[in-house]
Amino acid sequence: MLKATAKLIQALNGNVKKSQIASGFAWGTLLGLIPAGNVFWIVLFLASFFFRHNHGSKIFGMALIKLISPLVIYAVDGVGFNVLNFEPLVPFFTSMYNMPFVPFTNFNNTLVMGGLVIGLILWIPVFILNMIFIPVYRNKLAPKIRESRIVKGITGFPLFKILEKTLVKD
Repeated sequence: MLKATAKLIQALNGNVKKSQIASGFAWGTLLGLIPAGNVFWIVLFLASFFFRHNHGSKIFGMALIKLISPLVIYAVDGVGFNVLNFEPLVPFFTSMYNMPFVPFTNFNNTLVMGGLVIGLILWIPVFILNMIFIPVYRNKLAPKIRESRIVKGITGFPLFKILEKTLVKD
């Protein structure tokens, strides 16, 4: 997690396209809302590597969503329940469940379906909000943070310099 955070800070302060960082946060939101460990999550996680985005922001966004997930789990569960019990889609879900490999994805779990639906709905707003926030951060917040006494004090410690050398190496 430290390495992902360091890469995110490096990307935010570096020359990485804001669209790649924003896309990483959107992927992190989607993956963070779906319970990890099932085949569906693994397939989505592996599929995310075929798209261009910042992996540090994906991991950081996923961690943030996992931290707040206890607060939204009932909403995710309710959305999943309503989607899985939506009468016109029941025959489709039944036929999917009778396919050979599809049941292993746990698509019929209310948390998985709710996380997928909410993650897909939030994808564009998260992307747009990050596209707006990143220039604000780069132009206004980053210089103030760099000049703050706290950051100057932390960067003065010898331990920080050792950590910086180990975390920044690829």
